[in-house]
Amino acid sequence: MIEKNISVINSPLGSIIIEGTMEAISRIEFAIPQAEKIHASDLHNNCIKQLNEYFEGTRKDFSFPMDQEGTPFQQEVWKALLTIPYGQTISYIQLAKQLGDEKAVRAVGGANGKNKIAIVVPCHRVIGNNNTLTGYAGGLEKKKWLLQHEHNFSPVKEGFLF
Repeated sequence: MIEKNISVINSPLGSIIIEGTMEAISRIEFAIPQAEKIHASDLHNNCIKQLNEYFEGTRKDFSFPMDQEGTPFQQEVWKALLTIPYGQTISYIQLAKQLGDEKAVRAVGGANGKNKIAIVVPCHRVIGNNNTLTGYAGGLEKKKWLLQHEHNFSPVKEGFLF
């Protein structure tokens, strides 16, 4: 049995749970207030450091191993999310087109919603076609906060309409 490590950090958006093995991070989610057993590995400590740097505005990219279980299509969507530049947004339909099938917009939205590595796999950067905030597992206020935070620290001010 693979031992899972769990860490909890405090952020400007509340508690965040980090879960993974010694080899890769598999989950970063906003915590529902509850007692969590904490087992921090060096990898978790590195993830915590990088998330704290993100919240300080000094980190725009993450460099720790991740391993998120999902279908091949979900994996493709999550990989595409990693290409959305810091501080910028795209629509679900733009993401579907980027993946080669404009008709897959609902499937893209579904895969986006199944992302378990919040912030780092930036599903918050995907917005509605009419530039509205739509869907976010952590809640729309957190999505808006993340987008505003990135906008504040990004030298590029394109693709952001809030």
